[in-house]
Amino acid sequence: MRRHRHRNRTDWRRAGVLILAALLAPGLSSAQFPQPELSHGLTRLATPTAAPDFRLKDMDGEEHALSDYRGKVVMLNFWATWCPPCRREMPSMEAVYQSFKGQDFVVLAVNEWESEDHVFAFMGQLPVDPSFPILFDTDSKVAPLFGVKGLPTTVLIDRRGRIVYRAVGGRDFDHPEVREIIRALLAEKADTTTR
Repeated sequence: MRRHRHRNRTDWRRAGVLILAALLAPGLSSAQFPQPELSHGLTRLATPTAAPDFRLKDMDGEEHALSDYRGKVVMLNFWATWCPPCRREMPSMEAVYQSFKGQDFVVLAVNEWESEDHVFAFMGQLPVDPSFPILFDTDSKVAPLFGVKGLPTTVLIDRRGRIVYRAVGGRDFDHPEVREIIRALLAEKADTTTR
């Protein structure tokens, strides 16, 4: 009787190890393990705040300063490849970027802590190739300026350079409600003399 129980426990342990190995195996798609839908809610700040300027390099070594985009609506996203919601929201960021292309709207995705080579390899695994700038905050000096406590964090900056919306956690940026927020921000006049 005792030997039979021991065999059952050993069988259960083996089964558990096999299940865990299967779950962690590369190549398993998220379709095999459905995930909840991404939220689309953005929180409007009661008082818009001036977005701190910064300068970061992209994959090609070209520098981008936030002030270069003054007069445009900017979606600024902080992310990393190891963050599942970051990976899930990236295609929706590309879709909304393409929808508003040529309308004074830009997406800037700021990668935290990772190397260009690592991120470049990751991009090949995405269903879409992002065409917006991917910037590198390798020592995470910019993220604290925007109060980033977790990834992903996204802020929408109006034409005047003020943070007006914020989202912490994965979002579906291609949602009609998010598009309407962007349209409304694009409709506002830019006033580059005040901040």
